[in-house]
Amino acid sequence: MDKKEIQAIIAQGEGIGVEFKKAENALPKNLFDSICAFLNHTGGSIILGVEDNKNVVGVNPLAAEQLCKEISNLSNNSNKLNPVFLLQPEIVDFDDKKLIYLFVPASSQVHQSAGNIFDRSSDGDFIVKSQVKISELYLNKSTFYSENTIYPYLNESHFDQNTVQKAKNLIRNNRPDHPWLALSTEDFYRMSGLYRHDISNNTEGFTMAALLLFGKEEIIQSALPYYRIDAILRKIDIERYDDRITVCCNLIEASEKLMQFVAKHLPDPFYLEGTHRISLRDNTFREIIANSLIHREYLNPKPSLIAIYSDRVIVENANKPYLYGRIDPLHYHSFPKNPRLTLFFVQMAMAEALGTGIRKITRFAKLYTGKEPIISDEDMFRVTIPLPEFEKNDAKENTHGNKNTNSPLMTNEVSDVLQNDKVSARIFRLLQHDQTLSIASIAQELSLSKRTIMRHIQQLKQIGLVSKVEKSPLWIIPKTEYEVCHKRQDCHDANCAGANVTDANVTDANVTDANHGASEDGISRQILSRIYEDCTLSAATIAQQMNLSTRTIQIHIQRLVRQGLLARVEKQTLWTVHEETHTAEK
Repeated sequence: MDKKEIQAIIAQGEGIGVEFKKAENALPKNLFDSICAFLNHTGGSIILGVEDNKNVVGVNPLAAEQLCKEISNLSNNSNKLNPVFLLQPEIVDFDDKKLIYLFVPASSQVHQSAGNIFDRSSDGDFIVKSQVKISELYLNKSTFYSENTIYPYLNESHFDQNTVQKAKNLIRNNRPDHPWLALSTEDFYRMSGLYRHDISNNTEGFTMAALLLFGKEEIIQSALPYYRIDAILRKIDIERYDDRITVCCNLIEASEKLMQFVAKHLPDPFYLEGTHRISLRDNTFREIIANSLIHREYLNPKPSLIAIYSDRVIVENANKPYLYGRIDPLHYHSFPKNPRLTLFFVQMAMAEALGTGIRKITRFAKLYTGKEPIISDEDMFRVTIPLPEFEKNDAKENTHGNKNTNSPLMTNEVSDVLQNDKVSARIFRLLQHDQTLSIASIAQELSLSKRTIMRHIQQLKQIGLVSKVEKSPLWIIPKTEYEVCHKRQDCHDANCAGANVTDANVTDANVTDANHGASEDGISRQILSRIYEDCTLSAATIAQQMNLSTRTIQIHIQRLVRQGLLARVEKQTLWTVHEETHTAEK
């Protein structure tokens, strides 16, 4: 949650889905009345530090952390909220003030606060006193949320205990002091809402949510025989498929298998966020897959689908629609279809915090593809991710994920520009780290005019170091200089020179040139070792590292080529260094 989103909520004002409360140093006494009402109704947002008239007064910065801890602890205390529903408040910087934002989803159960059942209207919270109204509330919850279905004969022996332990480990890694971890096994299931008592028909037991999270595959299939997730690759054989898996296991294992399928068949371009590399592919599809698993309607026999095409990825699942139509991420009010499954995934850090998943999908999908994802809330909830241009321009990818690549060789002209033109070199490095940067962003970063940046980018274009992806904010940054293709069992490139280098070519005699002294031979060994370790090094960079002239390095590279220790891949700008050669050099 950021300042812009908070501003939009404040501008909207209080209503059936929004509540403001003052909380400078302590929690408001009626806070859990509102939390209970939102859980029993359709969910909503609570902002602490804002008055009813939208005046932002803030929360004491020294007290904010403690207030968040109190909310989390009290939401897990059955004396305060029954049944419990663990909440995760968030501190937000708003101008020079601190606010606490709390998203409360609609729950699949009926909750009480201080012994009272609260509901929500446009005028605020109110106590439900009529027994008829209370019965209606229970009935609506039980019929709308299928995850609440109780299986009286389901017991712990039907659970995969390795998956149960894995879930607890994930919770511990995400939050070492999580209150669920100190509970007995029985209380763990009860407090997480996976074991419940239904007072409408006086039944109790493990729920469908527990079955889906921990159940053995054969037990899940006996209760939900139509439960299935199909993951399909359709790039060449559009009529059938190039690769396919069918997933029928519990949701925790299913998430892992589906992420492995995505990693096998989709590229993961280099991207830095600050100084750390992050995976745009994994961040995008982890949230999409989690969303598909935890918001699916499991009484609908329609199987879920992940289909990877050459130009798009489609993910869809059966759904009870809330909006009917395309979702606008900026104005979307989250409505969890399975609140208990959602809550459990959030505690394991397998899904984003409640109310932020759609925004995260949109953010990372735009970085990954340069285009907006299309998200539709209908009878089948569907997410469509257009694949980026570089996926189309890559050489054909086989079903094992192997690729052939083309990269321009770093010429003397390129080397001179990067060495002598500091502005162009800095622009190039910025674009290497973030290919979505605009000219205006680069100008601001370097404190130069946009006109100056445009002139230097034009120069980089002319020498082939950057090019603009058509109709996309992405820049293509080619790899430069000696790329190493090591001989290995899974290399199927017929042009790879490494495939033609035999062990007989690699001897100490090859390494030692009789016409050169020991010092000359040492230079060649160092060059070969550096190229082996870093395939992006240019001759100029190696020369600088070794304190020698670029011309000297080029002479030794030519010598290594003649000896067969370094070879250019035919019709490509790749160099190949034989693995055994490098070992012999050492």
